[in-house]
Amino acid sequence: MRKFVVGIAVLTFGSAVALAAGNATEGKAVYDRSCKNCHGATGEANPAIAKMMKVEIANLGSPEVQKMSDADLAKIITTGKGKMQPIRSVTGKSVDDVVAYIRTLKK
Repeated sequence: MRKFVVGIAVLTFGSAVALAAGNATEGKAVYDRSCKNCHGATGEANPAIAKMMKVEIANLGSPEVQKMSDADLAKIITTGKGKMQPIRSVTGKSVDDVVAYIRTLKK
């Protein structure tokens, strides 16, 4: 009986986590509107923007970016990092959706 209850708790918790995750399809639409100009269509930086800003823009599909937690990626989107300003048009569920889309860019 104890194993059964633990199994149900794990399944229930797992379902709650799955519901909290973003939607990559919706995230792509938000990314295309709010991120693509600098990060490029495939997550590989727009070289003209990088040159103009005199920065290196990380490839979003790189192992370096992909090893970051979802919370870390969400924080960068909402608060910015370095010369990247916060993306004020991406809020609430859209942040989770963009993070889910970024995960699809993994190389």
